[in-house]
Amino acid sequence: MVRDQESIERDIERARDGLAATLDQLGERASPRRLADSAKTSVRATLAEPKVKYPLIGAGALIGALLLRKLLR
Repeated sequence: MVRDQESIERDIERARDGLAATLDQLGERASPRRLADSAKTSVRATLAEPKVKYPLIGAGALIGALLLRKLLR
């Protein structure tokens, strides 16, 4: 019976270690800093694409020109 109890304790310890490792991984994946960095990288990559970048520049220039026109009138 002692062997059975020891093997059960070892199994419990292994399961506990595995659970701790899983919780550490989940905590790392869900960290706010990591999520913010990932979002920032994704937005920068999208804005760097020419099909997004140039229309945004054009829209900004148009809005700027309209504001200047309104101010100078």
